[in-house]
Amino acid sequence: MTTIKVSDEQELIGKLASYIEKISNDSIYNRGKFYIGLSGGSVVKYLCESLPRVDTEWSEWVLAFCDERVVPEDSEDSTFGTYKRELVPKTPLKESQFVVIKQGVSAQEAAVDYTEKLTKAFKSDDFKFDLLLLGMGPDGHTCSLFPGHPLLEETSLKVAAITDSPKPPPERVTLTYPTINNARNCIFAISGAGKADMVKRILKDKEDLPANRVRPGSLYWIVDDAAALHL
Repeated sequence: MTTIKVSDEQELIGKLASYIEKISNDSIYNRGKFYIGLSGGSVVKYLCESLPRVDTEWSEWVLAFCDERVVPEDSEDSTFGTYKRELVPKTPLKESQFVVIKQGVSAQEAAVDYTEKLTKAFKSDDFKFDLLLLGMGPDGHTCSLFPGHPLLEETSLKVAAITDSPKPPPERVTLTYPTINNARNCIFAISGAGKADMVKRILKDKEDLPANRVRPGSLYWIVDDAAALHL
């Protein structure tokens, strides 16, 4: 694991852009495609500012979601809907490059469909993302994997439904640890004093929280001074 400390949110966004540029270009050079998993929350803001700076072969990107809420695409809670409105117009990306959940079905059906779509996108049932951009909630959750939830122990499903999320909306589809920890790279980009206590609990105290179970090929935490206050 590599911890990268930066002074503030703007430097964090710049650092994130440089890592995404390097990983995307390495992936495209070595394997012809770049498979990236996106998260919601503050990650959306960081990406909407950082991705337009990235020099890459955009047509070779395949974008999926680390988790997604089972809501209509035009809902404010839809992660894809937010990226569609706020990111796609700023880059050469096309909507067709996104692997999205099925609309108008249950979380369980959406999870099965999403698994099938990822299998098609990867041309394999071994989902090996080049990069997952992960968020961390105030309770230490990542993706839709929450403290104490049975999904933390899931070992067979690569994508799972959750219908009792402690954070609304309750119905979601999420990648599980077998997929997350199969990724080549994962990045947490964390900013602000509100995250400082949880950053300490994870990075310094090594508490058994969902974000601390992320163990891919390479793991990066980019944290600004405010978030790293107690490190």
